[in-house]
Amino acid sequence: MKQQFPEPTAGALIFNPEGKLFLMKSHKWKNKYVIPGGHVELGETIEEALKREVKEETGMDIYDVKFIVIQDFVFGDEFWKKKHFIFIDCACRTNSTDIRLNSEGQEYKWFSLDNLPISEIEPYTLKAIEEYIKKYSKSSNRKI
Repeated sequence: MKQQFPEPTAGALIFNPEGKLFLMKSHKWKNKYVIPGGHVELGETIEEALKREVKEETGMDIYDVKFIVIQDFVFGDEFWKKKHFIFIDCACRTNSTDIRLNSEGQEYKWFSLDNLPISEIEPYTLKAIEEYIKKYSKSSNRKI
């Protein structure tokens, strides 16, 4: 069926107790690093969707959710299908250590914001990270 409306999605920049960011590679995003997330279901708040999607994709529980940015994704080549998404990106924390990726992710790593593999990160994820640094990082003058 042809897409009739943009699809709202919630994405999570997840930080562990050491302040490192969780990124996972996804075949749906040309094997680039992305953040976990997915569709906001009917009757679900953005935070509920975020918690559900992160749990489904990684096995992690998250808390301390903070809004970062809304981004338009209109039929971009970065995704494996032609889709129109509205990305609602948030930052959050986890204490989870048992990571269990589902089929959305092929591998994952925890990164310091000072040591990101820029060329391996999907552009919309990179924009969310940049916005996070501007809004919440202690050294917000840092550029990626």
